[in-house]
Amino acid sequence: MKKEDVKYGAYVQILKEELVPAMGCTEPIALAYAAAKAREVLGEKPDKVRIGASGSIIKNVKSVIVPNTDHLKGIPAAAAAGIIAGRPEKELEVIADVSMTEIEEMKDFLQNTEITVEYVDNGITFDIIVTESKGESSATVRIANYHTNIVLIEKNGKILMEEKVEGEKEEGLTDRSLLNMKDILDFARTVDVEDVKEVIGRQIAYNTAIAKEGLEGDYGANIGSVLLKMEGDNIRVRAKAMAAAGSDARMNGCELPVIINSGSGNQGMTCSLPVIEYAKELNASEEQLYRALTLSNLVAIHQKTGIGRLSAYCGAVCAGAAAGAGIAYLYGGGYEEIAHTVVNALAIVSGIVCDGAKASCAAKIASSVEAGILGYNMYKCGQQFYAGDGIVTKGVDETIKNIGRLGKEGMRETNVEIIDIMVGEGCR
Repeated sequence: MKKEDVKYGAYVQILKEELVPAMGCTEPIALAYAAAKAREVLGEKPDKVRIGASGSIIKNVKSVIVPNTDHLKGIPAAAAAGIIAGRPEKELEVIADVSMTEIEEMKDFLQNTEITVEYVDNGITFDIIVTESKGESSATVRIANYHTNIVLIEKNGKILMEEKVEGEKEEGLTDRSLLNMKDILDFARTVDVEDVKEVIGRQIAYNTAIAKEGLEGDYGANIGSVLLKMEGDNIRVRAKAMAAAGSDARMNGCELPVIINSGSGNQGMTCSLPVIEYAKELNASEEQLYRALTLSNLVAIHQKTGIGRLSAYCGAVCAGAAAGAGIAYLYGGGYEEIAHTVVNALAIVSGIVCDGAKASCAAKIASSVEAGILGYNMYKCGQQFYAGDGIVTKGVDETIKNIGRLGKEGMRETNVEIIDIMVGEGCR
């Protein structure tokens, strides 16, 4: 692909838009970001907070530890963190710098402030509305469709900024419909590595650091460590363990940042860490690693485009298939190997549901990475799943379209049921 090609510039920009740093699980951090922005607009600490959240936001914030809060969980905790210690200019690193004094202030704020949470259904999956009040003054901030997309700022009933929310369109972002598997591979093979070096290099550094912390520390169910103890340390196990360990740490309060993919740190780690491990095993050059990660990241984004940011379809499935594509590339695989790896992986684990962010995400990640590796090895051994085998159809892009349909439309009611189970009836 030539630099002057429209898709070349678009693919570089998509990577820059998606591969950004985040501290902690991205849904509670988005909530903290909205709360911090509302506090900034209000100009003082509120004495009343009202939070409206879509069901998928409620699901993803309910059980995960908010970093830099001394292990506080839940929607009120995320909002309190943003109000007390948030730096809104840092967006998804909004609560990266928090003092012990601020943590104690958060706890006091939670105990002594009226904070109400209500389910809202405005027809979109990703919706956060935070209203903060002090006396007669109030400020409202709304984030819709993706984690940093502020669409409304209001103070004392006066609209300071507003953008129309038309369904689940991601206005302001580069057109993801330009992505397809053949062009992604062409781009990965031909991109000037300098054009992606900053974003990919940061992903390698950040995600490796948190994975190592996950293996060395005691986080959640310690899935990464369990895998190594159970199965040894061959490359297949290490690839799964590193990705799982990163999630162990991130879901359970680790204060290291990650580089996300498709709005998710778990997906960012899943599509990168296994590829990094295989590159080490194969003594791949830095350039080969950067190209493999360019491929895996764009393949993950391509799959998630049809599904949407939040769904009952586990995003780790897409990222695990993408990791398999990156691994196939490192082994010298061409389009056929990479395409069949993705299709095989999706056929294996597309039934995994997302029931919110929490410790078990690490185990789902391990299963998804295993599927990506198996998908590649199946093709190496002359085996594959064929069109007509369940949701598999002819052509990798067509199969990915089926996954998008399944995740976005087919699992809509599943998502409602999961939310009802997790937080009680009334989320319809």
